[in-house]
This record gives sequence, structure tokens and C-alpha cells, in this order.
Amino acid sequence: MKINNRLKTIGDLVEKDSICLDVGCDHALLDIYLVKQNKNIKAIASDIATGPIETAKNNIKREKLENIIEVRQGDGLNTYTNDINTVIISGMGGRNIIGICKYKKDVLKKVNTFIISPNNYQEDVKKYFTKNGFYIENEEFVRDNRFIYQIIIFKKGKRKYTRKDYFFGPVFLIKKGPLFREYYEREKKSREILISLLPKNYRYKKYKLKKEIQMIQNEIED
Repeated sequence: MKINNRLKTIGDLVEKDSICLDVGCDHALLDIYLVKQNKNIKAIASDIATGPIETAKNNIKREKLENIIEVRQGDGLNTYTNDINTVIISGMGGRNIIGICKYKKDVLKKVNTFIISPNNYQEDVKKYFTKNGFYIENEEFVRDNRFIYQIIIFKKGKRKYTRKDYFFGPVFLIKKGPLFREYYEREKKSREILISLLPKNYRYKKYKLKKEIQMIQNEIED
């Protein structure tokens, strides 16, 4: 069964012997990939909507994995059980992800690993998890078609981060590489366009954007 680059990269980052809850599993392609890796991973495919749940069940049945992958229908982390040590949330907006976790602080206290790939507001996601008992263990960029996505692995623990760490990602700042530069070149251009479109009285917003542009320029030139 074909899997896209984003989901494959997430799957490759899951540690062996993990018990994973895939929140918003959609077609359960990630869960199928996980259990086929021979890393003794248990996958639980979860989604709130009936359509994706039925598609997930059909895909799992087609692969003859009904006895290995469990499917649970429910809202966000409501499908969590105490045996789960890894939660994966991918393909949603960053603030939606925060909203899912916000009202389940008890789950955050129990889970050791969150693997998150937000579509936007990555900085907000990093701040939320690090302020709720996690540190950023790893970060990866992945290209999927014309888009570049961030994948962030949060582990239980505490570390201090700077404004620049939150903006870029502390691991990304060490790794850098071609996708880092391409991603932040795009971020720089989007800010330049926004500045040109903002009315004159948005002085503080423009000031902030110019500071971010300079910060990006310093890193991609380094």
C-alpha cells in the first residue's frame, strides 16, 4: 500500500516496541506502515469521523491486519488508554493540535512521546508542549510534493529554549541543511509580501516582521 513521504518519515521515526495512538488516522496508512516495519510496534488508529474510520477498517482488512491494528472512533485524545506510550498527530493545524491536547492534561502527564507534524503554527506547538512537561528531542523536514513539512518529536522532560529556538526549532538550528534553507527562504518571502500589503499604520507588525526577516537571513546565510 502506497504511503506518502510525510507519513513514511513519521513512521520511520517511531521507536521499536512502541504502542502508538494515531490521532486523526484518516485512511490508517501510517498504522499499516508501522506494523509492517518489524519493529514490534502496536498501532491504534483513531478518528472522530465515521467516513475515515470505515476507510481505515477497509484498508486494514485488505492488508489482513485486523488482528493487529485496533480502530477506535472518538474525539482527539478521548481514545487514549494507559497502555499507550506514543501519540502521533499529523496533518492538522497547529492550534487545532493544541486544542486537542489542552483539555486532556491528564494524558500529557502519562505519555512519554508525542510525534507532531502540524500544518502551521509550529512555533505555538513547540511552546505549548515544552511548557507542559516536554522537550524537543528531534526535528525533521520532509518534502511531500511541493510542500515542506516539519515533524517534531517531543519527549517527557524539561529544557530551556530561547526565542530563536522556538522560531526555528533547536534541533533544526543544529542540523540546518537544504530543506531548512528552502523552508525559511519561503518564510522570508511570505513576510516580505505581507509587509508590502500591510497598511501604513501597522507599524509594530511591520517592525516584528522585519526583525523575523533579519533573523531568518542570518541563519540561512550562516
